[in-house]
Amino acid sequence: MVRMMGLFIILPVFSLFGDHYTHSTPLMIGLAIGIYGLLQAVLQIPFGMLSDRIGRKKVITLGFLLLAAGSVIAAISESVYGVIIGRALQGSGAIAAALMALAADLTRDEQRTKVMAGLGASIGFAFILALILGPVLIGWFSIDGLFWLTAASAMLAIVLLHTVVPNPDRCQYSADTGANLGTMRRLIGNPALRRLNVSIFMLHLLITAVFFAVPLGLRDAGVVADRQWQIYLPAVLLAIAAMIPLIIHAERRAMRGILLLCIAGLGVSQCLFASGQWSATQSSALLLFIGITVFFSFMNTLEALLPSLVSRLAPAGAKGSAMGIYSSSQFLGAFVGGAGAGALYGSVGAAGLYTCMFALCVLWGLLLTGFRAPRKMTTHRRTLSAEERSRSGLMAELASTPGVEEVVIALDEGVAYLKVDRARFEEAARDCS
Repeated sequence: MVRMMGLFIILPVFSLFGDHYTHSTPLMIGLAIGIYGLLQAVLQIPFGMLSDRIGRKKVITLGFLLLAAGSVIAAISESVYGVIIGRALQGSGAIAAALMALAADLTRDEQRTKVMAGLGASIGFAFILALILGPVLIGWFSIDGLFWLTAASAMLAIVLLHTVVPNPDRCQYSADTGANLGTMRRLIGNPALRRLNVSIFMLHLLITAVFFAVPLGLRDAGVVADRQWQIYLPAVLLAIAAMIPLIIHAERRAMRGILLLCIAGLGVSQCLFASGQWSATQSSALLLFIGITVFFSFMNTLEALLPSLVSRLAPAGAKGSAMGIYSSSQFLGAFVGGAGAGALYGSVGAAGLYTCMFALCVLWGLLLTGFRAPRKMTTHRRTLSAEERSRSGLMAELASTPGVEEVVIALDEGVAYLKVDRARFEEAARDCS
């Protein structure tokens, strides 16, 4: 959470102060906002693999040191080029996979799903908190101060890692959390997963682009930087209230319909943002507030639904690889969104940027019209006894269990990965007990 806070906290405020740096242009400001995503996308899987070889805490410590070093470089830079280098260095500490692996090493199999869900929720919470804290703290500190705060937080995180977090008994690759390059090559060709990967790419492209342009629109509407949290906070609270029934309805009966509704809602928000550019100051602030609320509502819904769908669609023993592609797509979208927003804002202005993003929403919706929601499947990780590992008919025996759709036995891990229909599988387990 500390790491993601450091990456996100400048998002709602940097475009407001980016022109204070020398050599600053809209493109360079956008690149400074999004460059971290490119390094995250490229390095997170190699860092995860490195943690299997040299240990989780060593890699995580390296990641936090890179975050701190990048923050210091950005804090002392007077040129936007220095900030871009610092942000790139921040992003190069791509330790998400290593953190997931450490959590897996420290938890029992039956608790692992809950722990992973908690880690995912903490990232979402960090994003929301950054939207509020960024504008609040900018009233007390400069942009440089936010970078210094991130550097201090990274060093504190290293202390907590080595004093509070236990050392795992062993660091072992798990197909549930780790990526395998051969498996990833096979999964890239999966049409359903490809639609979801494009979806998270598009979503984070929109998020980064919106938070390049919207803070500038709020400023032009009379909402100064250190008061913009007063727009974001009620918008977030209203969005959470709207998100909950959307998720419930999607899970019960209309997953594809809700996905398409969310994309349509994101498109409507771009229209509201564009309308705010042409309205009187008071009306502009109101339109932007409505647009932000609509955007947050559907953005948060997709952030909750998309990883769940990836998990359901991933073959048994391939969840870590599927999530690796998904996460890389997410960070790559943030990079393209930042750089693209800067380029478009500089050439066609805010209204042109919002028009382009609306067009992207239309294309995204067309892509998802062929999507078929999967059944409510989950991956069950079963530890094998020594006797089971040597049993010749084990795979057929596990496959015959009610509710089991697919079986992958990983003898090197000493486990079997079962893709199961949760309701039928749990019912069979209760009958056997």
